[in-house]
Amino acid sequence: MASGAAVTAVGVGGALSVNASAEEAAPHTPASAETCYTLTSELVEGPYYIDADKIRRDITEDQEGIPLTLELKVIDADTCKPLRNAAVDIWHCSATGVYSGYESSGNGGGGPAPTGPPPSGTPTGEPPTGGPGGGGGGHQEPTDDDRFLRGTWHTDRHGHVTFKTIFPGWYQGRAVHIHTKVHVDGTWTDAGYEGGHTCHTGQFFFDEKSVLASAEVAPYSTNTSTRTTLTEDTIYPQNGHTGGLLYLKYDKRNIAKGVRAHLTMGVAPDETHDSSDTQPSPSASPSAS
Repeated sequence: MASGAAVTAVGVGGALSVNASAEEAAPHTPASAETCYTLTSELVEGPYYIDADKIRRDITEDQEGIPLTLELKVIDADTCKPLRNAAVDIWHCSATGVYSGYESSGNGGGGPAPTGPPPSGTPTGEPPTGGPGGGGGGHQEPTDDDRFLRGTWHTDRHGHVTFKTIFPGWYQGRAVHIHTKVHVDGTWTDAGYEGGHTCHTGQFFFDEKSVLASAEVAPYSTNTSTRTTLTEDTIYPQNGHTGGLLYLKYDKRNIAKGVRAHLTMGVAPDETHDSSDTQPSPSASPSAS
């Protein structure tokens, strides 16, 4: 998509309304102000990005898991003006930690998807280093044609975009997360989104309570991979919502009913952040994704 690459439209999901909550809405300030919103952290792309070939809002396909509605707002961090017609990509692993397009790599690039009794309690010790964690520091070419849990859609005139998906699972070396990219200055055509550049590459994260709750629900409960907590994750910048930590709403007694997540992303539309300028922290595994 970035650098002039074209995207092919395949399907369109249903529309959902989006409303940014008062707790995260930034006040409007003049364009002359130094800044009106904190830039959302730039993070690594990971090895499993596929230039979008699924233009859709519902990316679930046939994947089992807790329904997740992801509501995003994209704004210019300097002016607080919404970015209209920006192309937003999201992609993440399945409930058992497998990325579409790379199923032969198994759970997070580390072998077959696990089976057996669910993990219990909170992980202890240091997070793994040098392990599978995503199957290599650089981009890997897809090994199959599946594209579940991947999709691209455009922001509306208010900068809003909504995706329907499932709550992601986990794999060794990473906390539960969703990858994202924001592309601007391109053109939407009958074939999809063409041209422009990538102004943001980041990841969204889930708090520990929600992940522990999901781990009690099938098929998450079959995942026996060592789980990394948010505080142990070497990619998450440990800076709250600025770093991609999502606001979540769900029934605390029954998360299986579904989760609504939302976040406002402050980006710099005139800059290019395609992941080449964002590297893991020195303590991170070079294979993390």
